[in-house]
Amino acid sequence: MTQQRRSTTKMVPFPSHSIVPERDVDKLPVLEARHLGIEFGGLKAVEDFNLTIGKTEIAGLIGPNGAGKTTVFNLLTKVYQPTSGTIMINGKDTAGMNTVQANKLGVARTFQNIRLFGNMSVEDNVRIGLHNQVPYGMFSGIFRLPRYWKQEKKQHERALELLSIFGMQDMASAKAGSLPYGAQRRLEIVRALATNPSLLLLDEPAAGMNPHETEELMDSIIAIRDQFQIAVMLIEHDMKLVMGICEGICVLNYGRVIAKGTAEEIQKNPTVIEAYLGRRKEDAQ
Repeated sequence: MTQQRRSTTKMVPFPSHSIVPERDVDKLPVLEARHLGIEFGGLKAVEDFNLTIGKTEIAGLIGPNGAGKTTVFNLLTKVYQPTSGTIMINGKDTAGMNTVQANKLGVARTFQNIRLFGNMSVEDNVRIGLHNQVPYGMFSGIFRLPRYWKQEKKQHERALELLSIFGMQDMASAKAGSLPYGAQRRLEIVRALATNPSLLLLDEPAAGMNPHETEELMDSIIAIRDQFQIAVMLIEHDMKLVMGICEGICVLNYGRVIAKGTAEEIQKNPTVIEAYLGRRKEDAQ
């Protein structure tokens, strides 16, 4: 089902010499990264990175280990400040912003290594993501005024609603650290969604999942895009997942973009094949 849904998407040219899904061509891109780069001690970890993501696109960022993929995520979420280039989120320049400001602007992420609060409940982990949507002030919170309890009820209902995306609402009271690995992965996605993003960055979301869980994850990512009308960008080594749901794919190698295109174009690209498999023996002689 996921393969069929992805393959019906038509990618069309966008004015910034990129491609976006046809449905997004008349909308402001959620992300425009222009000539983005960062150096660590003179070493260029990412160089001249350019990427446009449509408003509701599911995009993939792939490449060999050490290619700079997570570094790009760290730049987009302002964990790192770029040494060159521009990051535009929904048309707004993020220059000088920190991670909290980038999140409020609409960028949320999960991590390669799960970062949940293991001793807290599943629901409380989700409610941490809802922190920027609490309308009552400190006074109402301290004295437990009616406004406080009204909003607490709304937060509880919203947390359960988000957990239901993965059928996890019955786990709300369980400790996050007691969940199976795959469920912890899904909980981290729910917590990121709780921040109400317009761009959701998933760093290896299928890591440690079995094939059945991966298939469910593919359907869930599509459902999240459709339900919330947001863009999703993922780093992933599972090529079945990437080629199954990603509409536009960007390939990194040694910190530079070596290819961009649809799944079909990337699969046939000789530069991408060489980056992953190395040069053929007859070519190297």
